[in-house]
Amino acid sequence: MKYAILLGDGMSDRPMPELDGATPLMRARTPNLDRIVSQGVGGWSRNTPDGFEPGSDVANLGVLGYDVRTGYTGRSPLEAAALGIDLQPTDVAFRCNLVTLRNDLSVMDDFSAGHITNEEAASIIATLQQELGSEQWTFHPGVSYRHALIWHHGSEALSATPPHDIHDQQVADYQPKGEAADAVRALMQAAEPILRDHPVNQARIGRGEKPANAIWLWGHGRRPQLESFRSLYGLSGAMITAVDLMRGIAANIGFENIHVDGATGWIDTNYAGKAQAALAALARHDLVFVHVESPDESGHAGRLDYKIQAIEDFDAKVVGPVLDGLEAMGQYRVVSLPDHPTPVATRTHNMDPVPFAMCGTGIAPDSNQAYDEHLLQSGSLTFNPGMGMMARFLSK
Repeated sequence: MKYAILLGDGMSDRPMPELDGATPLMRARTPNLDRIVSQGVGGWSRNTPDGFEPGSDVANLGVLGYDVRTGYTGRSPLEAAALGIDLQPTDVAFRCNLVTLRNDLSVMDDFSAGHITNEEAASIIATLQQELGSEQWTFHPGVSYRHALIWHHGSEALSATPPHDIHDQQVADYQPKGEAADAVRALMQAAEPILRDHPVNQARIGRGEKPANAIWLWGHGRRPQLESFRSLYGLSGAMITAVDLMRGIAANIGFENIHVDGATGWIDTNYAGKAQAALAALARHDLVFVHVESPDESGHAGRLDYKIQAIEDFDAKVVGPVLDGLEAMGQYRVVSLPDHPTPVATRTHNMDPVPFAMCGTGIAPDSNQAYDEHLLQSGSLTFNPGMGMMARFLSK
């Protein structure tokens, strides 16, 4: 049996007046997601347990069948694993976003610094390491705006807000807080004059692009302790993604990370390359997880048009080809879903349940025929918390 998880990050939404009360999923053309439902079952899962924030770290671990109430320590430690950072027991890892602030650095304008390129970001991170790196702090380059900071012999005694949750908000209201927050805020402030004068930012301003004029530190934690997927479920797996978070999850649970040229995490990502890589991975693994970030990024950007486009591209270029390939392999199962909603109107995640579609060998069809948020009422299978879905998906 071969298994595929096809995840459109942040794909679900809430009814929108601009769509006459429909959601982007309801409006988008998704014949292949509908095909999974019509051949199998539709239902819903709530992938973030009570007491946790609905981030992609917690929610995707839930999709993979992990109980985040044990072993999970935070988002950035997972991303650090993707960057090859060997966290020591006394290290605290932070996500280091390159962001754009406006109004004299007082308002969050863009949590992605205009989706800055890998090359530009690497130059900025190298300068920050040169100017601010020390025995206490180490900057590590990641992808686009997403990077890592390690606080050696650091403290977890603080709270920090994700920058994608505070678009257009006064950043002073959301600075890190708590016993250990002073050192983190001081580092963020020390970066500002370095970034203001950086050649990359001067060039971006000259081209009319958003500068990476601040860093935002969040998602902190120590080294996680997660069981391998094989030890939990007896299967090998592979991850296909454009983002360090998912690569880090894969590294921590024993999945192979598969690189796809042109995978960006944005609407220009190489969807077809991901589908091809997924089918190739199933020649040597039992299960493949294909993660597509573009619906989530579109929701955070408040772009309804991009979100519909991302959903349709995911359906046509990932779901359809992978489903065709699985059917040619013989016995298979496939499930497709988001990890959490990222509504365009609010531009951030929420705790709402998400619809899923599941079909394949041994799964008796229900009466549902279409994939969208109507499954939250008509679905024949429900999982709350969502970590229970994996056992059902893999059951013989």
